Amino acid sequence: MDFKEYQTKSRETALYPDKGNNFIYPTLGLCGEAGEVAEKIKKVLRDKGGQIDEETKVEIEKELGDILWYLAQIATELNLDFDQIANKNIEKLFSRKERGVLHGNGDNR
Repeated sequence: MDFKEYQTKSRETALYPDKGNNFIYPTLGLCGEAGEVAEKIKKVLRDKGGQIDEETKVEIEKELGDILWYLAQIATELNLDFDQIANKNIEKLFSRKERGVLHGNGDNR
């Protein structure tokens, strides 16, 4: 499955207020899910000596899936192509790599 197909299929499961005109709801959901991933990682540090076991990997994988879903909804709400977002991001990263500016600050390096 590519990102475009994921974006289309995931949209069929999108149920939230004013869907189609509400980028705020999925943005807040994205923040919540990212927080859940961070919380699980924090507990790995606190409770498991920094070692991620298989159960925790499965839990994190589910949360990452939720993050992917919210990203797709934000893209759809803004009429952006998720596949194009992924491609442009890779192009940007490889351009930075080729120019030796992966390290550093700023979006426009």
